[in-house]
Amino acid sequence: MTLHTDAVAVLDGWVAPTEAEELLRKEFLTHLADHDDAMWRECVPGHLTATTAVLSHDGEKILLTLHPKAGMWLPMGGHCEPGDATLAAVALREAVEESGIEGLRLLPGPLALDRHEVWCHPPRCWHLDVEYGAIAPPEAEAVISAESLALRWYPLARIPEPTDDATRRLARRARAVLLGEPLEPLA
Repeated sequence: MTLHTDAVAVLDGWVAPTEAEELLRKEFLTHLADHDDAMWRECVPGHLTATTAVLSHDGEKILLTLHPKAGMWLPMGGHCEPGDATLAAVALREAVEESGIEGLRLLPGPLALDRHEVWCHPPRCWHLDVEYGAIAPPEAEAVISAESLALRWYPLARIPEPTDDATRRLARRARAVLLGEPLEPLA
């Protein structure tokens, strides 16, 4: 199975918790059908990426990176690479690389979808982001990577600005899955 095939299977099988995300799910699937290179950064109209909200073992805190290009506090995430076999593997690899934490446990997912404009191919390009959650082992210590200006744990109730609604939503959903609570109802 290729990464592209895995992405189609993941999105085909995912039940979107909101109407807006159902529209995104269909858009992502159309993009995959139209672009054999949809998984790779070189796909100019846009490409799939994976993001992971890394939560503390008890689900009370989230690890955020101060992204150098976006200038915002965001979860770990990034582009697919040739060695990646699945979207879940992309999400876990990016989380480990950017957090420095070994032993992260990926939650069942995806938890959310997001589409946002980025700077990969000026003047306009899109990240079609498939979002996951991961749990850090107790007493995990984060190690900043070269891809970040800062890396800090924050209580979920006090996610710092500047950030975005997608980060807050992903944090809530990851905590809900960890605690066995339902996700947000369909809008």
